[in-house]
Amino acid sequence: MAKFIFVTGGVVSSLGKGLTCASIGMLLEHRGLNVRLQKFEPYINVNPGLLSPAQHGEVYVLDDGTTTDLDLGHYERFTNTKLTWSSSWTTGQIYQRVFEKENRGEYQGAAVQVIPHITNEIKQCIMRNIGSDTDVVITEIGGTVGDIESLPHMEAIRQFALDVGKENCLYIHLALVPFLKAAKELKTKPTQYSVGQLRQIGIQPDILICRTEVSLSQEERSKIGLFCNIATDAVIEERDKDFSIYEVPLSLTENKLDQLIVDKLCITKAVPLDLSDWRELVYKLRNPQHEITVAVVGEFAGYRDAYKSTYEAIEHAGVKRNTRIRIFWKPSREILQSDAKYELKKANAIILSGSFGESDIEGKIESVRIARENNIPFLGIGLGMQAAIIEFARNVMKLENANSTEYDKDTPHPIISLLDEHRVYTRNGGTLKIGADTTVFKVGSKIHAAYDKNQLAYERFRCRYEFNNQYREQLERNGMQITSTSPDSLLVQGVELSNCNWFVGVQYHPEFKSQPTKPHPLFVALVDAAINVLKNR
Repeated sequence: MAKFIFVTGGVVSSLGKGLTCASIGMLLEHRGLNVRLQKFEPYINVNPGLLSPAQHGEVYVLDDGTTTDLDLGHYERFTNTKLTWSSSWTTGQIYQRVFEKENRGEYQGAAVQVIPHITNEIKQCIMRNIGSDTDVVITEIGGTVGDIESLPHMEAIRQFALDVGKENCLYIHLALVPFLKAAKELKTKPTQYSVGQLRQIGIQPDILICRTEVSLSQEERSKIGLFCNIATDAVIEERDKDFSIYEVPLSLTENKLDQLIVDKLCITKAVPLDLSDWRELVYKLRNPQHEITVAVVGEFAGYRDAYKSTYEAIEHAGVKRNTRIRIFWKPSREILQSDAKYELKKANAIILSGSFGESDIEGKIESVRIARENNIPFLGIGLGMQAAIIEFARNVMKLENANSTEYDKDTPHPIISLLDEHRVYTRNGGTLKIGADTTVFKVGSKIHAAYDKNQLAYERFRCRYEFNNQYREQLERNGMQITSTSPDSLLVQGVELSNCNWFVGVQYHPEFKSQPTKPHPLFVALVDAAINVLKNR
């Protein structure tokens, strides 16, 4: 039977539950176990894809087209777990499923209540994430203990141990142990209070992970354990990592967390831990041979989590090439200012990141012009590719006021638009192409070379507007090559300029397929180009 780990958070939000869950999953995978991860979010939104990146971080896309929050990106970067629609649930989705069952008459006229109907639905969703070969299911409960929104989820996981047996369940609580700089001491009372709230619900944590700025002494760990009814060796320190998030799993295993989990769940098939690949990763991060500056331009560039996967993918490529990446973010609305233009010209590479339905297209187009005219290695992602085509159409093809119909319905040259053939590729009859699909590369192109001359790749999309094929011949005649398309060649999915150091735009989102030990080839190729330009100066 599969084992179940439930991770909750307390004291404050944004403690890093997602990163902790991903790290636990990675450690258990390195011990030979088959792991599944999932997250339950307390907010009532039914579609996480509609959440603002400025408030909730990036919208992450899975292979099957499910849109989730950024924590599932951590899961995929740290582990090889298979994530699907059953890996991400919101309170809104849970209630929606209950309403649908009521309308189908499945409750036979009974009054629908939080207990048992909502809690039963949550438990059923937990069970849906089990495969025939699953050893451990790790479930993250979003929010903070004490929030009214999370109470049904807490009650459901309390009941879950009664259903499957406590010997098959493990409760891990992540809480803050604040350090008061004025008093120069740690304060354990908030952690005690948080665990107390959890115990009032009926959940006794088996392991307590303490987020802290400074090390916990043995005395402090003993005190926390005593007041929280937890063995001292199950009070785990997780200090802030100033250098890299990829140090977190190493820190946890130094505190013997993986062995503690294996012992408490009586998992006999676990093999000895070998983290040589991860230690090499962290060593390369700390000992780079090169250093380059990459400018990332985007609508929400002031919010680092809004482009979390892009940031991580750049770092992955840097590790691959023993290069420290200095990233500076530029909101696209500022690019039209002279100071921002000057800063952009100093970058060793420029990434124009994807956006969705936003309005500052002119700043994005200007960043493309700066990259093209100054021969700065460039990668355009999603709308970034579309902006690259629009800039080329205006300034090279001389199509005055060329634009996307998303931003100018009356443009005389709708070089980006909604296409009839595009609808063939949408999901659920809508106009949004989302999820993983095959893309085909032109032999001999830069993209083809980046993918080690593989002619096919399976990449993730999230787009509504496409390149207008009426301009296809004119675009290539003027020097912009179409080097990636859908298998039937109807949809343009990648373009490049051969007369630049490295200038590539893709309709898909390569950042969602990058892992620290398996960096995405397009980001590696961009870093290579930036290093070569720097060497030749």
